[in-house]
Amino acid sequence: MDNIQKQFLDDIAAAVTSDQIEQVRVKYLGRKGIITLFAKNADFSKMTVDEKKEFGVKLNELKNLATQKLQDSQQMSNVSETVGKSAELDLTLPGNARSLGALHPITMVQMELETVFEGMGFRVLYGHECETEFYNFEALNIPADHPARDMQDTFWLTNGRILRTHTSASQVRSLHRFGAPIRAIFPGRCFRYEAIDPSHENTFYQCEGLVVDKDISVANLIAVMKTILSEVFKRNVAVRLRPGFFPFVEPGFELDLQCLFCGGKGCPTCGDGWIELIPCGLIHPKVLEAGNINPGEYSGFAFGVGLTRLAMMKFGIRDIRHFNSGDIRFNEQFGVIL
Repeated sequence: MDNIQKQFLDDIAAAVTSDQIEQVRVKYLGRKGIITLFAKNADFSKMTVDEKKEFGVKLNELKNLATQKLQDSQQMSNVSETVGKSAELDLTLPGNARSLGALHPITMVQMELETVFEGMGFRVLYGHECETEFYNFEALNIPADHPARDMQDTFWLTNGRILRTHTSASQVRSLHRFGAPIRAIFPGRCFRYEAIDPSHENTFYQCEGLVVDKDISVANLIAVMKTILSEVFKRNVAVRLRPGFFPFVEPGFELDLQCLFCGGKGCPTCGDGWIELIPCGLIHPKVLEAGNINPGEYSGFAFGVGLTRLAMMKFGIRDIRHFNSGDIRFNEQFGVIL
């Protein structure tokens, strides 16, 4: 037992890591360990009563010594490993903070508009981003040879469908589904193949509005537009209504917002001091007919609010390209967390 004890003390002194200490434990106290087999193979038949008693005492002392030394060595190894890991930690490095999600500024404007329109009795409907040529063009009085197609160059898919160029594509869809009378808005994403600059993008967001009922006039249209802008900007803003051509309305108008950046003086964002914001007008009879509505009985108006440009004006964003940049720092400054 003296030889076993000496060998054990040498082995445990050489063990540094947790794995090495575990190997020593198995070597001496495992099922086939040296101390375990020594006790099991002892020939008690050749021992006197006093020798058996002395043997048992020394064996217990050896087991207790081995157990205690293993525990002490394991504790020392744990402390050493912890200190080593702490020494590797550089407290001057930035931490791994969890990032919370925040609403995109366009989403904030869209949610605000939806609330305003729902308070005015409008449905909120979401159309198809992948549309048919019929609903995107033909049903809106834009046949294949119409010049308006050149202003809305789009992305065609291999199955003959297109990525919608405007949320107006939902007008006739909603008339087919709900009929008249109807009050509805269609917020969503649109796509056009065009040059990108501080005020134009190939992917942008609109909110189309549609009202069809009896005895609808331009006065109803103007009242709705004024209500929208006063609710969104929380103040009086300068606007102008000028004639504009859109195949699916007659007469058609362009409602422009005076640039909030330069006050109408002209800047890279607006150009001439005005931002084209809301194309609108009374619904063309051919569009009503395409939606199976009798234009002799019903009339209506439609408008398209540019959510992207509205967000630019509301939050003071001068370049439209920030919205689709993927730069998290841009969104974090708004800090509206769900």
